[in-house]
Amino acid sequence: MAKKLKITQVKSIIDRPKTQKLTIEALGLSRPNYFVIHNDTPQIRGMVRKVSHLVKVEEIEA
Repeated sequence: MAKKLKITQVKSIIDRPKTQKLTIEALGLSRPNYFVIHNDTPQIRGMVRKVSHLVKVEEIEA
């Protein structure tokens, strides 16, 4: 089974650089306490690393 990542936004993107806002949007998040589930890929991991201070990540089994 493929691993999946549950990504939860924990902080607001107000007063953040535009690149971080665009990364949060690309992940499919919009406001704090919302979450999305993505496949565990290097691309998603890189996006999460870029905004790691704004999100919480949990690995789940599909």
